Amino acid sequence: MIWCPETMKGAFVDPGGDIDRLLAAAKTAGVQIEKLLLTHGHIDHAGGTGELAAMLDVPIEGPHIEELFWLDQLAMQSKMFGFPAVTDFTPNRWLNDGDTVTVGNQALQVLYTPGHTPGHVVFFHAATKLAIVGDVLFAGSIGRTDFPRGNHQHLIASIRSKLWPLGNDVAFIPGHGPMSTFAQERLSNHYVGDHVR
Repeated sequence: MIWCPETMKGAFVDPGGDIDRLLAAAKTAGVQIEKLLLTHGHIDHAGGTGELAAMLDVPIEGPHIEELFWLDQLAMQSKMFGFPAVTDFTPNRWLNDGDTVTVGNQALQVLYTPGHTPGHVVFFHAATKLAIVGDVLFAGSIGRTDFPRGNHQHLIASIRSKLWPLGNDVAFIPGHGPMSTFAQERLSNHYVGDHVR
């Protein structure tokens, strides 16, 4: 959950499930959810999106239209991985590289970062130097590329050409595991560190 401290309007990013916990967190923080943002269409990131959008009557923004491949298969993913049944949805807005999304008075830059999935996007808040990277990059690792339409070379290129130029002082929230910084990953990540060529 991210929100604008001036307006207390917020967004859930990649609501994969646990809807009751998400709604309770928003209520406790006093945040009014105005939209849902998606980095990609894997079930653990998008499984709760349709139900939440219907409950809250809010729009869904993202990911890139290439992710329709995965969103069309959410019901199949839920059965395959043992997730609860999902509510189908179509995003209200597909996102492209260079787009901007707003949360309250805050603006986040959209970066198109294919590789883990074909339509993956990253959200970057320049004012606080914070990136929400989904499953592109992790502390000490990178996203898987062995799922259908994953591409290892594209993923490496996305990280090096889209993320690193944002600056070493950028902190990032990955889809799984602890936060890190681009500086730390460039120093020590065995997949995309500067020492790896």
